[in-house]
Amino acid sequence: MTWTATLETGIEVIDAQHRRIVDYINELETAQNSHDRGAVGHVLDELVDYTVSHFGFEESLQEEAGYKYAKPHKRVHDLFIKRVDEYVQRYRGGEDVAAEVHAMLSNWLINHIQHDDADYVSAVKANVHHLTTNHKEGGWLARTLKRWFR
Repeated sequence: MTWTATLETGIEVIDAQHRRIVDYINELETAQNSHDRGAVGHVLDELVDYTVSHFGFEESLQEEAGYKYAKPHKRVHDLFIKRVDEYVQRYRGGEDVAAEVHAMLSNWLINHIQHDDADYVSAVKANVHHLTTNHKEGGWLARTLKRWFR
């Protein structure tokens, strides 16, 4: 999967996190191609952990900005986490799910960024400059980043 400008939200901190998720998707493909079940499991674990943190951070940004569709957006995230967890359970049960997970993640992420995330950008972007300014001073953004990305 290649990061393109069509995936950019214009919110630097979110775009950096999305790029990291793309990196994990590519690492999953590499692990799958090497037929290294242990590597697949490791990437899945890292991807799930990072994605859950990203979702929490993104939801915090939406809440802080007063985004009116924050709760429905969170439900989309929750359904996705449930879906990925089903794949993880299948993997732990011995199934080779790497190709299936890779395809699902690639399609879902592109659709989610370009549609669901695009909907909150204007609400959040107006608030981000203030939050970013406070980042260096230990403000809300710094505290929230530390909370979700240790």
